[in-house]
Amino acid sequence: MADLRDLYQEVILEHSKAPRNYRVLQSANHKAEGFNPLCGDHYTVYVDVENGKIRDIGFQGAGCAISKASASMMTQSLKGKSTAEAEDMFTRFHALVTGKNRNPEDLGKLTVFAGVSEFPVRVKCASLAWHALHAALQGKQEAVSTE
Repeated sequence: MADLRDLYQEVILEHSKAPRNYRVLQSANHKAEGFNPLCGDHYTVYVDVENGKIRDIGFQGAGCAISKASASMMTQSLKGKSTAEAEDMFTRFHALVTGKNRNPEDLGKLTVFAGVSEFPVRVKCASLAWHALHAALQGKQEAVSTE
């Protein structure tokens, strides 16, 4: 089990140091800000949706390793998915990081965040970008907060 945790930590650190899709997306037709006042994490998620599919997605901002890695892996996981699939993944990911998902394998690489459920304050870090994505897809204009 220790080897698996080490691997998970490596994946999270790697995505934090070299985040994928870390950019302002000029073609975005949906966007939302997410802010975690407890630790200061702040991200904007940009989504280009066409015909109900996420054509492209990006994010920009600053935060801890867990929040940045989560945002990076979220963008990789959702590109090409329908908005309905994205909303479903949001629900399943939130269940994973809060310890309520009994079948984490269905989230693929995102299962690296399963251990976050052991650290309640880190749940907000891991889910921040996902909450911003959810707000963006819902067309909400105000910044979302993890509080």
